[in-house]
Amino acid sequence: MSTEPPYLRIAGEIRRRIASGELGPGDPVPSTRRITQEWGVAMATATKALGALNQEGLVRAVPGIGTVVAESGRERAMPPGRQLSRERIIRTAIALVDAEGLSALSMRRLATEFGTSTMALYRHVRSKGELVQLMAEAVFDTGPPGPRPTGWRPLLEREARWLWKQYERHPWLARAMAGLTRPMASPNAMQYTERVLTALTGIGLTPEQMLHVHLTVLGYAQGVAMAVELESQARQDSGMTADEWMAATEPRMDAIQTPTAYPVLSTLFDKDGFDLDLDTLFEFGLARVLDGVEGLVAGAG
Repeated sequence: MSTEPPYLRIAGEIRRRIASGELGPGDPVPSTRRITQEWGVAMATATKALGALNQEGLVRAVPGIGTVVAESGRERAMPPGRQLSRERIIRTAIALVDAEGLSALSMRRLATEFGTSTMALYRHVRSKGELVQLMAEAVFDTGPPGPRPTGWRPLLEREARWLWKQYERHPWLARAMAGLTRPMASPNAMQYTERVLTALTGIGLTPEQMLHVHLTVLGYAQGVAMAVELESQARQDSGMTADEWMAATEPRMDAIQTPTAYPVLSTLFDKDGFDLDLDTLFEFGLARVLDGVEGLVAGAG
């Protein structure tokens, strides 16, 4: 039978949890009340156990939270620019999701990237949902570069193309911003809306028409951008580029795409085939959407 004092035995078990990674920096350790319940000891014994861990520098008291696992000496010694902050969390999350998709994002995964605990992240960001909003807000932080053109159509083209480039750089963004009927409360994204509505001001459109034009262009860009995310995810899942996938499926496509079954489709690209380029598709569709808006403006005038 062990003669080790109970408080040292309890401290040893909590120390083991910290050493194994079960408890990481910033994670709460069992409270004195929890210790009394889990180990069946008196409150004084529980207090001595936490006191022993505190003397070793393994835990620290945080007002309003309780006793948590202390950061490692390495983390405490980090220069200010490398310490955990909301801005670093957002930048790291954007880089992760740009590379692996929105489904790869979790607070636990981010904590692993930083070598810290999820609790440490929650001191800067309340939830994954809030983090995605902050990521989208960061992407919309800057508008189109260069001088501002004149005329409503060149202005809308500039804004739509800028938005499309954000979707290309960040394939997850279209899905994160996709709620047309429940728009994200994002000051930076609302600046995009303000720029579009400013372009449509004074050309004879009603307020309802202005908003409908804005949402039509936004919805069109988002719709095409969904293909960017799907292609990115398909490439990760299959390990093949779009060209490699087409080459692999070409024999089956040739087998089923007969003139009898598809008399029009089978004759469209007999010689050169058809290479779908999303930039070209976006520009074609944008021009057609704005042609429609031009007719609306002409009618209003």
